[in-house]
Amino acid sequence: MTEEKDKCCQEQDCDCGCHEEADYITLQFDDGEDVECEILGLFDYEGAEYIALLPDDGTDDVYIYGYKEISEEEFELIDIEDDALFEKVVAEFEALTAEE
Repeated sequence: MTEEKDKCCQEQDCDCGCHEEADYITLQFDDGEDVECEILGLFDYEGAEYIALLPDDGTDDVYIYGYKEISEEEFELIDIEDDALFEKVVAEFEALTAEE
């Protein structure tokens, strides 16, 4: 963190956005397991939208899915079945997060 951000974050009424609460969704897997995930963000790659999720399971894994908005309140997560495409999407996500 930069000194400027450290100073900002010590102030209760700062306007940097770093105190906003994260959005979460619960993934339900085929085996019946539910995993709470923080939504890290949406990003585009080659004209398609993807979503990055951080599971609240104590690991540093990141789940990446295709993302399709159905309505303002509903969306669909799509498994990325093509291994080569998945690797490219992961590389794009890593490049975007490295910029931050």
